[in-house]
Amino acid sequence: MFYIFLITGILVLFFLLYIRTPAFGAIARGERLARIRASAHYQNNRFQNLTYTPDLTEGVRYGTVLWEFIFGKSKRGRPGQVLPVVKTDLHALQPKERVFVWLGHSSYFMQLDGKKILVDPVLSGSISPLPGTGKSFPGTDPYTADDLPDIDYLFITHDHWDHLDYKTVSALRKRVKKVITGLGTGAHLERWGFQPDQILEGEWHDRFDLQDGFEVVLTPARHFSGRGLKRNQVLWTSFVLYSPSQCIYLGGDSGYDTHFAAVGEAYGPFHLAILECGQYDKNWKYIHMMPEEVAQAARDLKAQQLLPVHWGKFQLANHAWDEPIMRLIVHSSLQQIPLLTPKIGEPVTWGQYNKFEPWWEASASTGKL
Repeated sequence: MFYIFLITGILVLFFLLYIRTPAFGAIARGERLARIRASAHYQNNRFQNLTYTPDLTEGVRYGTVLWEFIFGKSKRGRPGQVLPVVKTDLHALQPKERVFVWLGHSSYFMQLDGKKILVDPVLSGSISPLPGTGKSFPGTDPYTADDLPDIDYLFITHDHWDHLDYKTVSALRKRVKKVITGLGTGAHLERWGFQPDQILEGEWHDRFDLQDGFEVVLTPARHFSGRGLKRNQVLWTSFVLYSPSQCIYLGGDSGYDTHFAAVGEAYGPFHLAILECGQYDKNWKYIHMMPEEVAQAARDLKAQQLLPVHWGKFQLANHAWDEPIMRLIVHSSLQQIPLLTPKIGEPVTWGQYNKFEPWWEASASTGKL
């Protein structure tokens, strides 16, 4: 019995020490914490969604979710072949080129109206704090931080590991002019060496003038946050980005709700909506959208085009890896929303409407790598 307690104590001590390592970030203190506590969206010592949002669907227990995640995963949760990707030389882009490049999952790069923009970059090959887990699909990491040019605006939607990657943002720190994010995330960034004057933190409906005709508004999302033991201490957010020529919705993670229509009415219509598509499940239907809801959200936003992200690189749910895009194709067609489906790394010219090849079909065989 003594040895059981000893081993348990060692494991607990190791865990408590491990979560203090830099990758876990930091909690807000001082003036930042005071600002968080003053937020209208911070109640009962945590940030809240606009509407009641349980972690799990009514009647679902955590034990059920764990059992299904371990034993009920799709046999096609990962691609059967290495996915086709494109390696675009982002350093060689002409200054006046207007281009979008999906980097896989929710990471993407934009060069727009003379500015270089990066959103939720995760280029380290993993989205898990546990070594050897959460690995990306083979072939889906053609880019490293060194492949990215200097960044004018880095957007971070929330602090989950698959959106805020310690290794990637640390490598980019000296090459980022401004970070735009929700309240609380700055504590992580400052621990990792970012300077306070690099960071613009806000709450929903805060507006920042980025100069040169660029402006951003933080807008609601229906999700949650946390990369340690305490949840919802950082505000999750979406963004409305205005450039001299475009109005773009950067969606982040969100379950479906009335906020999409409200944002569309207040800030739209949008030339492009970039929305999550994937990692959904009936067991957590309030915090991630089903594909048919993604199409409806684009319609609510008054989007001229829809670009789906949050799929094609990591397995975080039980569905087949390519199910999100196949279902979304059907529903975006019903909603008459033009859909952009580039390969990872494939450059998309701004305003491009032509059809993309169904590159996922070549890797749709049963089994996994």
